[in-house]
Amino acid sequence: MPLRWFICFLLFLATALCFLDRQVLSVLSPEICQEFGMSESDYAYVTNGFLISYAVMFLGGGLLIDFLGTRWGLGLSVAVWTFASGIHAVICTPFQMAAARFLLGAGEGGCFPGAAKAAAEWFPAKERALAIGIAIGGASLGGIVAPPLTLWLDGLFGWRGAFAVTGLLGAIWCVLWFIFFHTPRKSPWIAAKERELLLASEESATASTAETTEKRAFWRPVFGLSLARFLFDPVFYFYMFWIPKYLAQECGATAAVIAWTGVPFMAMGVTNIVGGFVSDFLVRRGMPVLAARRRVMLGAALVTLASSLVPLFHGNAPMAILLMSTLMLGHGFWITNYVALVSDTFARNRVATVMGITGLVGTLGGLCGNTAIGWVADHFSFTPIWVVSGLLYPAAFVAIFAMIRQNKTPKKEK
Repeated sequence: MPLRWFICFLLFLATALCFLDRQVLSVLSPEICQEFGMSESDYAYVTNGFLISYAVMFLGGGLLIDFLGTRWGLGLSVAVWTFASGIHAVICTPFQMAAARFLLGAGEGGCFPGAAKAAAEWFPAKERALAIGIAIGGASLGGIVAPPLTLWLDGLFGWRGAFAVTGLLGAIWCVLWFIFFHTPRKSPWIAAKERELLLASEESATASTAETTEKRAFWRPVFGLSLARFLFDPVFYFYMFWIPKYLAQECGATAAVIAWTGVPFMAMGVTNIVGGFVSDFLVRRGMPVLAARRRVMLGAALVTLASSLVPLFHGNAPMAILLMSTLMLGHGFWITNYVALVSDTFARNRVATVMGITGLVGTLGGLCGNTAIGWVADHFSFTPIWVVSGLLYPAAFVAIFAMIRQNKTPKKEK
């Protein structure tokens, strides 16, 4: 197997751990909130501890990874959030939980900027969207595994033991990462033929980016990508932090049913990869890169409208999970091509920074949305939240369509 695909596998595992570690709290939230006597708004404040640091360190992590390089930048990020996950096991108050979430967010902020930068370093453009789809598809695995694994660990060791075990998994990943990851130019593990391929791709990409940068202001696409993320990230955080609570409180779902909340993440995992394959296929057939990415994203945005229908099936947990899966299916197509668009548009030494900027803005959107969700759920119901969640991806597509201009048409590959 070419080394670049093993690197892709390590990135897949990193994003899987990222989502597994952040989901443990949401799966165990009914038990933990009862033990600590927390209301919906209290829970929102605890999860905001994660979002605040995640927002700051999405940008800080991107800058750090561009400064230190992918190996040390991403490796340190995973080490920090692994430590944070472990200390959840010893917290005794809601304030300590919020502090632990804050540290978790500080580490996880570097995950996706690091994954995007690593994919840009290790994959040529014709393979990049697929590689990104596989890499960020690990987030889906984390989301799929989190509910049943967390509930199983909770049954064996209690909720504190669940946090301790997930921290141990992160420590194992860190060892593998520092052994095997280097840039293609410096890697002791890469075959000579693969090194030549990647270095040639690097030179071609550098020349292409320099040419297009002269014609496109840097901040225009950054603004468009950031605005889009401000709109769609709150939907994803809603699904990540609130679904188990919604099913338990509004649908009367048991723990066995809540374990099925991994199904939407399974749908996302499939379309992360399929979305990258379809987009790369269009590029190989001669479609301009931006047009290929946007075409897939438009279809995805239309699919996410299904989220607005959840209130029509109030109390019906299986139907709610089906509609949630539909949105997450669309999100898989969407996010793969969104990250690929960042890698396509900017020079490699700016990819992590741009991912950090957009991630910061998106997480600020998630912070605002998360606070609003807690207030609306306490004072009204979840219905307005579901309706709005189905409209935000189409709005995000409009921002991308308006602010990012067409790239040059690539030559058709044979």
